[in-house]
Order: sequence, then structure tokens, then C-alpha cells
Amino acid sequence: MKRYEALADDLARSIQSGVFHPGDRLPSVRQTTAARRLSPSTVFQAYYLLEARGLIESRARSGYYVAAHPPRLPPEPEAASRPDGDSRPVDVSDLVLEVLQSAMRRELVPFGSAFPSPLLFPLARLGRAVASAAQELDPWSTVDDLTPGLGELRRQISLRYLIDGIEVPAEEIIVTNGALEALNLAIAAITRPGDAVLVESPCFYAALQSLERNGLRAVEVPTHPRDGVDLEALERSILRHSPRACWLMPTFHNPLGATMPDAAKRDLVALLARHGIPLIEDDVYAELHHGAQRPLPAKAHDREGGVLHCSSFSKCLAPGYRIGWVAAGRFRETIARNKLTTTLNTNVPAQHAISRYLQGGGYDRHLRRLRATLAAQQATYIEAVAACFPEGMRVTRASGGYFAWIELPDGRDALTLHRRALQAGISIAPGPIFSASRGFGHCLRLNFGHPFDARSQSALESLGALARTARPIG
Repeated sequence: MKRYEALADDLARSIQSGVFHPGDRLPSVRQTTAARRLSPSTVFQAYYLLEARGLIESRARSGYYVAAHPPRLPPEPEAASRPDGDSRPVDVSDLVLEVLQSAMRRELVPFGSAFPSPLLFPLARLGRAVASAAQELDPWSTVDDLTPGLGELRRQISLRYLIDGIEVPAEEIIVTNGALEALNLAIAAITRPGDAVLVESPCFYAALQSLERNGLRAVEVPTHPRDGVDLEALERSILRHSPRACWLMPTFHNPLGATMPDAAKRDLVALLARHGIPLIEDDVYAELHHGAQRPLPAKAHDREGGVLHCSSFSKCLAPGYRIGWVAAGRFRETIARNKLTTTLNTNVPAQHAISRYLQGGGYDRHLRRLRATLAAQQATYIEAVAACFPEGMRVTRASGGYFAWIELPDGRDALTLHRRALQAGISIAPGPIFSASRGFGHCLRLNFGHPFDARSQSALESLGALARTARPIG
């Protein structure tokens, strides 16, 4: 847990236990800095997080105060998962397809969607950039940098790394058709059918589908809902199964929302390097942090080129444009060759449009608005979940992204809840689609990336009523 998160949790407990009352003024940033021996930026981050949760409010030239009606929030999950540690073939695609097809209907309330609301993105401005790029397109640009991607876009991506102090040369970056192609190219470059691959438990279902498609075996590793994968358990799995790759989401994990502390990311990279295991780092949500600074990726600690860092603009800027990339380290040539013989290239006008948008200087302004919106929506949704769902449930409160992971009480069956919710016009993502062993039957992922309105409130009330009457698994 990061220092600002620990401070925020400590203050939240004081508010909820009555040490601070509604309307009380919190200690000033200067006082808290001195008393806790923390930096001012750490204290500000903690106060921003509490404000996003609806527990405190800022008053101009006065400071921070406990909100008049602070929400009574449910507890967060506390324990890491406990998979059996076996290596197993993956067979999840039919279940994932059933759930995803049902979630694609526009008339459903999209709590089960993997995407935030498209209304949160500057699509009109991007559309103008596409039109301009298409009209002014140099015909030779359709063949220049054919497989690695548009040179200027790769340079802009390289500059985004440099902002965080990470040197990733543009020559290492390959532009792809979304992050999913980047991830699939990465796993194909470093494994062969029958190999074991380390994954989190729970795990993003698209990773499981990729392992299934490539004939790979999944080794699920215990993962904490706040701090991410258990490194001691990871090393035990390495010694037991001799895996060829490790596929993780260390920042704003989908579905948990967990983020590994920076020191743990450093230790992760060092551990895998000692055993000669490449890391595929799925990092599509990093720009959606709720605090003041984007968490560093594991790639920041890579000294041997063993981290294949995959990301995209789909979740933070341009859904539907399918522009992603992989910073491929020492596997760059293999991945470039594989892309050349599969999809060959990525949409050239879309690359030009995003490159122009990044050069125009509006990206960071857009991101600040998007982050603030998602943080506020998270607080609103979790407060509503607490009011609507049965006693005994637990829900994560991630410091970025737009997912909440809910543990239902008394082992209530999330798959049955999913099917009953569909009949009520509501989609959810039940826990078993995130597990090669079909675990997490009492859990679900909820998307808070869509604006909270009367329809959302009504849907949560209906979902909570269904959860209260849901039967235990089995």
C-alpha cells in the first residue's frame, strides 16, 4: 500500500468511527506533514482520495472538512486469493462469450461492460483530426514504417515514457491494433504450445482466452485485492512449474483494481530476471489514476529488456480507434516479424489522427477531466452499492481505473445473479470468467465508468434486491 493510501485509510477509519464528526476541520496539510513525517504531496494525494470517496470536502482558503453526510462504506476485501497452484489447460472462451455477448446490447445497463462511457472522450475533436489527416495524407506514408507504425506516433509514445523518467526508444515501440494485439503478439513471441504461463488470480479474461487459443497452461498465483500478486507465491510457482512467461497487470488490475507498490514492481522484475522469465505487462489503465501522479510501470525497472510493456489509447482517449503498442525490449525483432506475417500494419489515418492530437497539447487536459470524473463516479457508485447490496458484502476501492470488485456474502452465486440480472435489463461480469479454475463464484466486477443517473440508481437497487435473494453456490 502506498503512503498516501495508508494515510487516507487511517483518516477514513477515524471519520467512520466518529473520531471526526461531520463538519469538523481536518488538520492542515502542514500539520499533517509534520505530525506524520510525510511529504506535502503525499498528504495532498490522501486528501484528494478522501474527497473522491465523498468523505471530505475542500473549502476555498479554509482547508478540508469532513463531509456533512459522509457515506457509510462497506469494507474492502482483505485476503489474497488462494488458487490451488496447479498448471492447467484453459477452457473459458464459451463462458466468456456468453457473458460478453449479453453485455453488448445497448438497452442493458452496462455494469458488466469492459469499457467506460464513450461520452467521456473527445471523439468530435478526434474525428476532425482523422478527416484532416486523411485529406493531407502523404500516399507514401501508407508504406513508410509499415509494420512498426508511424514514426511520429512512436516518438510521441516514447515522450510519454520519458515524462515518468523511463527511457524507451521509439525504435523499441511497435504500434498495434489495440493492446490486445500487442499482448497476443507478445505471448506468441515467447511461448510454444504446452508451456506454462503465470497469471494473477483472478485474471483478466482476455489473457485466459489468449492462453487457451495458443494451447498454453495457466498457473494462477495468489493476488491481493489492493497490492497485487504475491511475490513469494510467484517464486514457488516458478520453482514448481518452470514457466516460460509471466502475464500480469500490476497497475489498476482488471478486475480487482489492485496496484503493486513500486518497490514490489522492482522486486518482481528482478525475480523474473533471475529466473530468465519474460514479463508481459498489461498496462492499459495507468493513465486513469485518481491521485496526483501516474504509477510507474514494472517496465521502469527493466534493465535487461525482459519486460514487454503493452498499452493503448482505447481506455483513455480513443475507444474504437484500436491504436495500441508494445515496448518490446529484446523481443522487438521477433514481434515485428510476427506482426509482418499476420496483420502487417495498423490503421494509418487513425495513427496520424492520434499523433496530431498528442502534438496539439490537449491530451493532458482531457486526462485531468477524465480522471476527476472517474474518481467522482467511483465514490458515488460505491456509496450506492453500500446502500443497495446485502449486509456482509465487500467492495474494492481502487486508486485508478473504473472497476470495483464485489464479494457477495454467504457464498452467493454470481453466475446465477448474472443470468437473473440480464432478465431485469442489467449486465454484470461474474467472477468465474476471470479464472481458469472457474473460481470466484461469489464475486462480480462492476463498471463505474458510465455516468451515475436515475437509471443507474434503479439498476443498482434491482441488482441489490436480486443479490439479497441469491442462493449460495452449489
